[in-house]
Amino acid sequence: MTAVGTEHRVIRVVVNGVPYEREVEARLLLSDFLRHELGLTGTHVGCEHGVCGACTVLFDGEPVRSCLLLAVQADGHVIETVEGLAPSEAELHPLQRAFWEKHGLQCGYCTSGMLMVLKAFLAEHPNPTEEEIREAISGNLCRCTGYQNIVEAALYAAQLMRQS
Repeated sequence: MTAVGTEHRVIRVVVNGVPYEREVEARLLLSDFLRHELGLTGTHVGCEHGVCGACTVLFDGEPVRSCLLLAVQADGHVIETVEGLAPSEAELHPLQRAFWEKHGLQCGYCTSGMLMVLKAFLAEHPNPTEEEIREAISGNLCRCTGYQNIVEAALYAAQLMRQS
């Protein structure tokens, strides 16, 4: 059921390489579109104010907070979520492998946002320092790990990516 006066728009987006066309409410958040319309629940919603970074996705290759964008703003754009990282169901992305091997997660709530920020960062900085990684993830909050294992995982992922 639609509320009286609720405006709808048709949007066309490519998410994780798959084109979608959907009619959405003009006020629907991109995070809610990804989670509820497309079933991509790896994009987590934490603070709903753009502070925690759990909802970070890549928007035309750049990290953005999906809780701060409307789905209609994504019309005509390419979005990548954590579900799009792995090349196949049998193979992990180097970032996912590094987080697993270096224990870069605990509860996992921040992990999808961390992975997406780091994917964009490592694409531009293939040989980062620890300090550069800490700066890159400074906008993503983690209450469990103390960040050290995340930084180690990012350094290891950079190494893996340089080797491939």
